[in-house]
Amino acid sequence: MARKKKSMSETATELVEDGAAVIEAVEEKQASPELAECLSKLSERSEVLGYILRDTNTATINLKDPEKIVEYAILGSEALEASQEISQLFNLGEFGSTLVEGRDTKALCFMINENKINVFMKKDTDHAEILSNVRQ
Repeated sequence: MARKKKSMSETATELVEDGAAVIEAVEEKQASPELAECLSKLSERSEVLGYILRDTNTATINLKDPEKIVEYAILGSEALEASQEISQLFNLGEFGSTLVEGRDTKALCFMINENKINVFMKKDTDHAEILSNVRQ
């Protein structure tokens, strides 16, 4: 499995899986303070499990279950990339958003400008409302 190093704002730790660094956390400037603030407010809701906000240089990860950082990061990244590729392959136009539903949770994956956003939530959460709130 390919490993990507991402940096998170306001953090200075390193996560290790199988003896290899997976995410290197370095204090850096965030992509969009307004977007990060909106996502931070969303993550306070009980039905939202967390989010990952990535731009070209940094990533901000805010998950309620820190043991699932690697799994959620891979899921969000792969879902977003696959959706973009399918959209291009079948000439579907500009990619909007993707929803991946599991047994208990779902992931909403979308982009705003160069920011790649993954919001993880309980399955019964209204993802359309979350998407609308973040895109305002």
